[in-house]
Amino acid sequence: MQHPTTVNAPNRSTREAQDADEHAHNLTNWQQEYDQLGGGRFYGRIDEVALEGCQLFREHTNRALRQQCNVWKDALWLGIPVQNADCRINGLPLSAEQLMCRPGERDFELITPDSFDIYGIVIREEMLLKLAEQQERRIDLTRLSDSPRLSASQGQLNRIRQILQQVLDLNARGLGSSQQRQLASEALLDLLDNSPQAERSAPSYARRKQVVDRIKALIHEQPNADLSIPELCQRLHVSRRTLQYSFESILGISPLQFLRSARLNQVRRTLSNPAPDSTVAAIAAQHGFWHPGQFARDYKALFGENPSETFKRVQRRG
Repeated sequence: MQHPTTVNAPNRSTREAQDADEHAHNLTNWQQEYDQLGGGRFYGRIDEVALEGCQLFREHTNRALRQQCNVWKDALWLGIPVQNADCRINGLPLSAEQLMCRPGERDFELITPDSFDIYGIVIREEMLLKLAEQQERRIDLTRLSDSPRLSASQGQLNRIRQILQQVLDLNARGLGSSQQRQLASEALLDLLDNSPQAERSAPSYARRKQVVDRIKALIHEQPNADLSIPELCQRLHVSRRTLQYSFESILGISPLQFLRSARLNQVRRTLSNPAPDSTVAAIAAQHGFWHPGQFARDYKALFGENPSETFKRVQRRG
């Protein structure tokens, strides 16, 4: 794993990675796992400012991802795409006038497209309530926890984007930590004080998400099994059409794409942290890839390099 590069600015760091899952671990105090969905070599960058009780960051990823995330305890996360983008949180699409919101210690999933940038704010709940009290505002944490999407005007979103970029910008070297926190806190309170919950999801959402979640559970229980689409339909007692609609509406990809990418990402993690005396062929077979030529082609199409390149890079580090 690459070491953080500290930039000459108050509490500011920049981290870069060439692997999606390595990039996932570069965000301070988050528990994350990223699966790459978009084909080609990966590049990710995180610019982060750590303040007392508050974390601000801008994250860039060049490939489409499935992100499984969990924020630190007793905190609240807000995610604001830098530009309008086709992304989803827990299977719910985000519109141009919405932002994402999740409390700490609660798993959530993001689906993000190629060339995606997002601003993130994480603030301790205790600090948020204290700041709200000082400014005679009321923040309902229960309401914020109940909805992964909040509505806001373009003007509100653009204002907080500008403020976050100002705090993160290298040119803000002369801005002290207390001033940075004050700027971010005021913008955050303005946003939360006026952000209603997004409209409730359609009735079909819960049924389709349940189908997707059950298949994720099967893969988690049997990570090395070569599960086919007919077999999944049989196990879940659903039609092929229901399976297809469920994945396309919740994840934006087909069930076949999901199965292939999930297995290939699992192989990449094993190749990146192999057991002693392992080989590429043995690792591929362990994950249900029995045809070396097809496996190598599929792997290179997704990650932009041969599996042997991943394996050798780890060996060189060791």
